[in-house]
Amino acid sequence: MAKKCVHKGCGKKYENDDEECVYHPGPPIFHEGQKGWKCCKPRVLTFEEFMDIEPCTTGKHSDVDDTPAPEPVKAPEITEGTQVNLGSLEESLPAPAPRLPSAQAAPKPAASPAPPPESEDDDASVPLKEGMTCRRKTCGATHKGGDRGEEKCVHHPGAPIFHEGSKGWSCCKRRVLEFDQFLNIEGCKTKDRHLFVGSGKKDEKAGREEKLETVKNDYYQTATTVVASLYLKKIDKSNAVVDFHPTNVTLDLRTTDGKRYQSEFPLFATIKPEESKFRILGTKLEMTFAKADGTSWAVLRSDDKPTGEILQVGRAGRA
Repeated sequence: MAKKCVHKGCGKKYENDDEECVYHPGPPIFHEGQKGWKCCKPRVLTFEEFMDIEPCTTGKHSDVDDTPAPEPVKAPEITEGTQVNLGSLEESLPAPAPRLPSAQAAPKPAASPAPPPESEDDDASVPLKEGMTCRRKTCGATHKGGDRGEEKCVHHPGAPIFHEGSKGWSCCKRRVLEFDQFLNIEGCKTKDRHLFVGSGKKDEKAGREEKLETVKNDYYQTATTVVASLYLKKIDKSNAVVDFHPTNVTLDLRTTDGKRYQSEFPLFATIKPEESKFRILGTKLEMTFAKADGTSWAVLRSDDKPTGEILQVGRAGRA
């Protein structure tokens, strides 16, 4: 009988207990507007970017949740007999704001127009690719390729709401306290078709793309690898092209908000393409290059001007 993996970032159904699972072993962290996972470093601002953070750990599926609970906040200890002055209630309350005469009342700001609703149907002229994920929130279905057949899309059409500890969706009434419970709130609306590409247009520019000549990047290295980050938000995973070659990387990155970055990214030194890898996060592309000869890289790109600084973690082994 199929079981559902409870690991964060996975959630797949499985029958083989030895099947590989990629997930987040740590709890989610929300702090001062930033969102991320305790087990890895990416921090993002929007909930959509948070849900797109790639899992950081590989293991086995499980139907038992072993995610560590958040550490309890300890109240400060007060020695018996210590005098605590709470002050007067009147002094602690803010002073009331002066009332303006009715004639001088400030006008209410005009409400900003709501964004146009996204198409409820896929554009028939846009081909679907195997592995595409339904764009409706909490659905998570993937396109299996070939004839779509019968479909059922259960999702939340609203936005996530986090208020004073409670969590839920604007489209339905259920509210929970734990983030795990929030992820398991079943969709409140059902469609006969999934939404894999929508209208095929992200805005009113009739499909025009904004070409990016450069994107910000940085890197660090070890004795055997170079880890480079290209900072580009909302990369469309279904269309991303990242091809490793011994002396360069071919990049074709489209974003879901109409931008595109294409480059033959020249590298400072030779790499092993078959051992190099990448992952797409909410705010960047992260590439791990396997060094071919253990050379220390002075810069990331071969056309960059050397700065004289080399950031390396660890030391090379002795021959």
